[in-house]
Amino acid sequence: MPGARGPGVIEFRFGVGDLASTSFAYSPYQEAVFSLWGWWDGSRFPHQRPWLRRLRPLYERQDTELFDALIAPHGFIPDFLTPRPERVRPSFAEQLAQLRATPVESIEPDFRRTFGPGVPLPPVVAEGLADPAALLERIASAFDRYWHECLAPDWWPRARAVLEADLAHQSRVLAEQGAAGLFCGLDTRLTWRPGVLRLRHPVPAIWPAADVQVAGRGMVLVPTTFVRGAITSVDTTRAPVLNYPAHGRGRLAETPPPVSDRAVVRLLGPARARLLTLLADPATTTELARRLDVTPGAVSQHLSVLYDAGLLHRSRRGRGVEYARTALGNELLRG
Repeated sequence: MPGARGPGVIEFRFGVGDLASTSFAYSPYQEAVFSLWGWWDGSRFPHQRPWLRRLRPLYERQDTELFDALIAPHGFIPDFLTPRPERVRPSFAEQLAQLRATPVESIEPDFRRTFGPGVPLPPVVAEGLADPAALLERIASAFDRYWHECLAPDWWPRARAVLEADLAHQSRVLAEQGAAGLFCGLDTRLTWRPGVLRLRHPVPAIWPAADVQVAGRGMVLVPTTFVRGAITSVDTTRAPVLNYPAHGRGRLAETPPPVSDRAVVRLLGPARARLLTLLADPATTTELARRLDVTPGAVSQHLSVLYDAGLLHRSRRGRGVEYARTALGNELLRG
């Protein structure tokens, strides 16, 4: 109730129709930004440790001095680094362009707000703010290189499968349990009562309380593999964003080596090997086609072959058919 909110609590107030305009999205670019938390303190993300160990040699060739400077001592990252997704599945390039379009006059205030009063900015940032446009370009170029050299080749396909599976899972929860089941199931930091979503931060001293009227803007719910609990970014002129831990993110720790290096590619061909790898999590033909950026018809032909070979099983999901690997399919990928 109004007035009962304590430090570190943000309340989102939903009016009539706000739930209907609440939507989901996930962002490869935001995953790249949030992955800096993994290098900052890998102990926070045990499901990412195999990947962090594997990618460290590539990461150490990046602009690590800059990346280290983007995280405040308490772990916050400036809001301008994570622009809101404009659609459900924005490409990395789209959101990198959003970053490059950041008004340069907003960069220094955002850094100082993030680090807090009296906290000196890291030298690379303090010196870079003498020319904020050049600093912004350095940041954008560093993330562009980091994405293509470190994350995109092997890590992102597995992470994308987790995020796609989360969207499918949350859609089912919303349909079966309504808003209360959805929001309370996203994270223990969230509580819901009719018309009010409450988000409580575990360290109240570094998160000011706020009362946010959604006011017809809706809310964007963004799963990520790199947070330990729900976090938010509030802008009074745009839809509030809520990032939450992706359901099933622990499966990242079970990721097999990339199929491009395995004999299964020679056995099945690249397209069918890729499909078999993606189906660590159940998915429909349409979902797989979207992930691979091909037509559903092309995916359906390959799925039929894999199904006939006993590598997949299928089951009904609503009006569609969902595919998943069989035990034989799992064994083939393991060895």
